[in-house]
Formats: sequence, C-alpha cells, structure tokens
Amino acid sequence: MELLQDDPEYRAAVVDLLGVLAYGELSAFERIAADAAMSPTLADTVALSGMAAAEFRHYEELSRRLRDLGVDPLVAMEPFRTPIDDFHAHTKPSDWLEGLVKAYVGDGIGLDFYREIAVRLDPETRELVLRVCEDLGQSVFIVDAVRSAIDEDPRVAGRLALWGRRLVGEALSQAQRVAAERDALSSLLVGGVDRPGADLAEIGRMLARLTENHSRRMAEMGLAA
Repeated sequence: MELLQDDPEYRAAVVDLLGVLAYGELSAFERIAADAAMSPTLADTVALSGMAAAEFRHYEELSRRLRDLGVDPLVAMEPFRTPIDDFHAHTKPSDWLEGLVKAYVGDGIGLDFYREIAVRLDPETRELVLRVCEDLGQSVFIVDAVRSAIDEDPRVAGRLALWGRRLVGEALSQAQRVAAERDALSSLLVGGVDRPGADLAEIGRMLARLTENHSRRMAEMGLAA
C-alpha cells in the first residue's frame, strides 16, 4: 500500500488498470450471459452461465479493491466504456460458435496484455490482477465445443479462422488505444515499480508473446492463426 500512498502517478495507474479490468469483466458477464441464452443444449447453457457468474465475481472483487482505495468503481470504469463498447460493437458474433471463439481468443489476448502489465505492479495489486485474469475453465469447454463443430462440418473451420484473425487485430488496436489515451496506465509499461521500464526491444518481445499465445489458442481449437 505504501506505493499507492506515496506515488500519485502510480496510484492513478493502478486505478486505471483496475477500472479497465472491472469494466471488461462486467462486459464479459453481460456478453457470456447473453450467449448462454442462445446455447444449443442445456449442458452448454449451464457451462456458459457458470462462466458468466465467475466474470461477475471478478467484477465485484475489483470493485471492492477500488472502494478500498477510496475510488468509486463507476467513476474508475467510465473512461473505458467507449473503447470497450466500440470493440464489442465491431466484433459482434454472427452465431454461437463465433461467440465462443471471441470469448476465448478476443478476451484471451486482452487478459494476456494485463498479465504482462502485472509484472510491474506491487505484490498485492499484482496478485489481484493475476487472479482475475485466470482461466475460468472456458478453455476446455470452448476448445471441445469448437472442435466438435468442426468434426461435424469441417467447412466452419475456415470461417472461424478468419474470425479469430479479425478478433486479434481488433483486440490489439483496443489495447493500444486504451494505453495511448491514459497516460498513467501507459506509464506502467515505460516505468515500473521494480524496474525502470520496458525498452522497445522488451515491448517487441511482449507483442511476440501475445501473438504466440493467440496462435496457441487458435491451434487448440483446430483453427489456423
């Protein structure tokens, strides 16, 4: 807590990070709950409903942390409504399968980005960020569902692969937009808590890791990155 009390710029960065994560989790809850209503089977509805509930619990945990810092969660989330809403407006799935791929690939690359930032946080904040970025069990469920759909109709693989490529481009653009518009948040990349910050080479390696993780997720679903 000492860093949060003694360094106003770092505190502002933490509030921004928790704010964007909180709104991201709230948006994910709403989107996955809507997808659950379109599930083809009862088992799928149960699985997606459980994922949506976990997203909302993460939102509540982030909100509690913001209130502990003396910040209204609604105020902290407000700057991120437009970029996140724009991302979802530009990547609206056309069917249930596209919604699953978006939940795994689109959300996954965003969470990877926040995990990269987490290494520059104080231990307490880092632990919270990593906890809310954990896999909620969606990987096994989504991978199995997409692979089963491809087995039934191999033609869907090409369409979903194109969709995955679009998602990664939109997600990276959103992350860059958020970082560019919030000086305090971008400062976590160029100057951190435990080290002086990331140089261009390190940022390049970070982008390479994000791309590699995206390719791995696509391959797990049986899709070409």
